[in-house]
Amino acid sequence: MCGIMGYIGYREAQPLLIHGLRKLEYRGYDSAGIAVCDGEKIAVSKAKGRIDVLDQHVQKASLSGTMGIGHTRWATHGRPSDENSHPHTDETGKFVLVHNGIIENYLDIKEELSNEGIVFSSETDTEVIAHLLAKHYDGDLVAAVRQVAGKIRGAYALAVMSEYEPDKLVAIRYASPLIIGVGDNEKFIGSDIPAILEHTRDVYVMEDGDLAILTPDSLLLQDIDTGQPIDRKQIRIEWDKEQAEKDGFDHYMLKEIHEQPRSLRNTMAGRIDEAKREIAMPDLGLLPEAVKEIEKIYIVACGTAYHAGMIGKHVFESLAHIPVEVDVASEFRYRNPLFSQKMLTVVVSQSGETADTLAALREAQRNGSRVLAITNVVGSSIAREADYVITTNAGPEIAVASTKAYTSQVIAFYLLGLYFAQVKQTIAANEREALLHAMTQLPDQVEKILTHADEIRAYAASIKDESQMFFIGRGLDYAVSLEGSLKLKEISYIHSEAYAAGELKHGTLALIEEGTRVVALSTQAHLHEKMVSNITEIKARGAVVLGIALEDNMELHRSVDDVCLIPATHPLLAPILSVIPLQLISYYTAVALGNDVDRPRNLAKSVTVE
Repeated sequence: MCGIMGYIGYREAQPLLIHGLRKLEYRGYDSAGIAVCDGEKIAVSKAKGRIDVLDQHVQKASLSGTMGIGHTRWATHGRPSDENSHPHTDETGKFVLVHNGIIENYLDIKEELSNEGIVFSSETDTEVIAHLLAKHYDGDLVAAVRQVAGKIRGAYALAVMSEYEPDKLVAIRYASPLIIGVGDNEKFIGSDIPAILEHTRDVYVMEDGDLAILTPDSLLLQDIDTGQPIDRKQIRIEWDKEQAEKDGFDHYMLKEIHEQPRSLRNTMAGRIDEAKREIAMPDLGLLPEAVKEIEKIYIVACGTAYHAGMIGKHVFESLAHIPVEVDVASEFRYRNPLFSQKMLTVVVSQSGETADTLAALREAQRNGSRVLAITNVVGSSIAREADYVITTNAGPEIAVASTKAYTSQVIAFYLLGLYFAQVKQTIAANEREALLHAMTQLPDQVEKILTHADEIRAYAASIKDESQMFFIGRGLDYAVSLEGSLKLKEISYIHSEAYAAGELKHGTLALIEEGTRVVALSTQAHLHEKMVSNITEIKARGAVVLGIALEDNMELHRSVDDVCLIPATHPLLAPILSVIPLQLISYYTAVALGNDVDRPRNLAKSVTVE
């Protein structure tokens, strides 16, 4: 999600910046730009579109100088456009920066600066930082950066330069990756290793709260709050170029599974008012008065997004007490659904270009329903045409099998469900606060699950030669079972089915025989006894069962052959955690079979035809 490249040294910065940005194209982007300082003035060139478009602009402008910063942008705040592209400047053009991440309180800062007469030239959250730098600069760029860091909230990696101090680059990091590369009389900044790998393999990995001051022949790392020097260990990168694009992971899918703590934080960023302990949706545009009018919701999506929608149904109904229907987009518009002006249609699509979902959106609007889109791509067709949009900000997802996009869609439903419940006053304040607190713990809990990936790898090795598998669960666990089964089919090509556990006795038990492998989810305490009964039924017919439960469930292991425990959380939020082992099972099974994990046969990332 976005890419940063920076350079200060003795070589011309322009070609190095362009080359570095090309090495970050795999991250996905919709615009790009660079800024170069010639020792006195800073020149900026940026453009919507591919780096080839930027390169043409740069060649005409002939940017010259040995210090510069560059950026590839994945739109979050504001549509893809020349104006919204990075780098951003203050009104004088003397302060220039690039930014990865999200500034949660940018609207408050923007209003404050606007009242002081500042005129903004973009729709982005990033531009407020440039104006803040100009406001707080008093002859010391580092001091100004530290002051600004104390005023902004969110996730950010920043690279900053100024005409007032054309001999240094300043970088800071908080919850968004940034590395410093060290060469002979030159330094590099990168959001990812591929940007700088051809120039140096000696790097420092910045940590949250680090501030870096770079000159051609020096590097100083400080604590951003105190200004005290920090001693970070320099590391040597031995990856090859392909490994570097994948952060050292063997496949993009595994990288994206491990990116989920960050993508979850990005989706929640700016949407939880911690001071008021409530949901804040300033970017949604769906006013409380409109929420109060909604009497029914349709959720429409395809594949993995449809499974996220099934969880969304539980969320809306249990929190906001609004009846919900979930439909497969390819069926929705052909069954003549009943619409009214007091209905809301929620469409879900990672790419925002899914043909069936786009058609469903248009059908809903033709029949008078307002449409809210959950998508990962700002400026996509679905984002443009919907009445309201919540962007998940998960960052580009390259592997065909969706992982981080799915969990970001689910967390978006939690945010929406709580927002609706908050407006309609269908949830007590203490219950809302407990849910919000539990939501903020989810990224760390996902990280905890990922530390046990090797145990899940061992299970995957044991099932690679199976011809069929079953996933079962009840309630929310059934929705997650559908996603786990889909993932296994998509990339391992093992035939798999997911069933609501109570349906087994209605015919499916005929398929259970000695040695049949079953994954049973039991994260919902009020359904646990029912699940144990269903597990007992299949065990009596010879099934070999892996149970997945919250770590405070100390009973399930007595009913299954093996158990995978996940961190305890609010039962409504369990799907975010229970799906992680299922993603890993699918991944490691496909690897054990030697399959092309990132590009499974016959499938495409974005389905743009019916």
